Amino acid sequence: MTTENKTLSSFEEDAFALTRAAVDLSQALENGDQTALAAALDENLNLWTAIKTLVARTDCKLPEDIRTNLTRLSEYTAKVTFDLSKQRQTEKIEVLINTNLQIAEGLLEGAAKSAKQ
Repeated sequence: MTTENKTLSSFEEDAFALTRAAVDLSQALENGDQTALAAALDENLNLWTAIKTLVARTDCKLPEDIRTNLTRLSEYTAKVTFDLSKQRQTEKIEVLINTNLQIAEGLLEGAAKSAKQ
């Protein structure tokens, strides 16, 4: 992906995808649009499934503790997505949004550190 003739790093692309998913979830929740919310939840789940698949690969260069944490977050995301009772739906979706934004921030911090080295 490019923006203004600048190629994004994989960290930045992943952060962008997580942020986009968080925004989609937030907008659907705010608008009360159940169709958009279902699509956003599905996309978010697909994103986290891809993350889990990538960190499980033998050629993944991330430290083991980060791989383990991302795997756990992926499993947590799936659990929350499949257990969205109406009583706590808003609260649980907000947790998914915050998780995405925090991981995106961490990825961008990692990209900045890598760029300095």
